[in-house]
This record gives sequence, structure tokens and C-alpha cells, in this order.
Amino acid sequence: MIVVTRLNHSRFAVNPDLIERIQASPDTTLVLADGTTYVVTETLEQVIDLVTDFRARVIARARTAVDTIQPDSVVTQLPTRRGSR
Repeated sequence: MIVVTRLNHSRFAVNPDLIERIQASPDTTLVLADGTTYVVTETLEQVIDLVTDFRARVIARARTAVDTIQPDSVVTQLPTRRGSR
């Protein structure tokens, strides 16, 4: 989730995967995939940076999770069922 600010200065979190487009004319408007729109105080560039940082954090956490898996705990071959050919 990224945290952005409405024009009334209330903050809220939005799922960046649902953002279809960002418009700046002159206010920055987030348009979600379902058509919902939010006007925010952040600039277009700031929203793009928030989304980029969010995605970088997701990738970094996934990489950390993979690095912490013990080699012995990885299943390399599925067990066969008895009686199967």
C-alpha cells in the first residue's frame, strides 16, 4: 500500500496495483481500475516514486524470504504415490 493525502489533508492508503493511471491537470488524480478517482496533494512524480518504492520493497522482501530458506527444506522431487505407475 502507498499512503497519499487528500486535498482536505486526510491521509489514506491505496493499493498501487489498482492504479490504472495518474493525471496531473493541475491537481493530481489517481484513477483506479474500477473507475474510482482520488484527488491528492502529491505531485504525479511523487506518486510514481511512491509506487516505485513500494514495488522495490516487495521485491527486496521476496528476495530476503528466498535467501532465508534452508536448502534442506526445499522439495526437489515430489513423492510418488504407492501403486502408481
